[in-house]
Amino acid sequence: MVDQNPAPVARSPKQRETALHQAIEQFYFGYRAFTAPPDRILDQRGLGRVHHRILYFVGRNPQISVNTLLGLLSVSKQALNAPLRQLLEMRLIAMDTAQHDRRVRQLTLTTSGTKLEAQLTGTQMKQLQAVFEQSGASAEDGWLQIMRRLSEQS
Repeated sequence: MVDQNPAPVARSPKQRETALHQAIEQFYFGYRAFTAPPDRILDQRGLGRVHHRILYFVGRNPQISVNTLLGLLSVSKQALNAPLRQLLEMRLIAMDTAQHDRRVRQLTLTTSGTKLEAQLTGTQMKQLQAVFEQSGASAEDGWLQIMRRLSEQS
């Protein structure tokens, strides 16, 4: 049986530095490849990555409050205002008043927003599925663990 958690290979400080630079570069190039297909779709509509993040998280969290979305995205009100307003004007997102508190504004995807979000995220899901299938379950588990640990540091 193959050890699932082999001991790390001993490296000199220079080798470790080189390996970390390679990891940074692969992370950068991987992110670029991951975002390129949805970026092309967004560009056709005059939208950018921030719009995709908003669509994605509103789609995953129907009736999310604006304040909760701000916290989830970890952005300021000023950073969210213009792209959210644009998505509202394009009728990709709808804003309603919460029944439990009239001061709370809740966001949901419209039918058009749902279709666009599915198209954008669908390209990324296909890409991840193909890579995970090529790499195997242990690589997928390792990648998810690394991404979780990175996100816990923010």
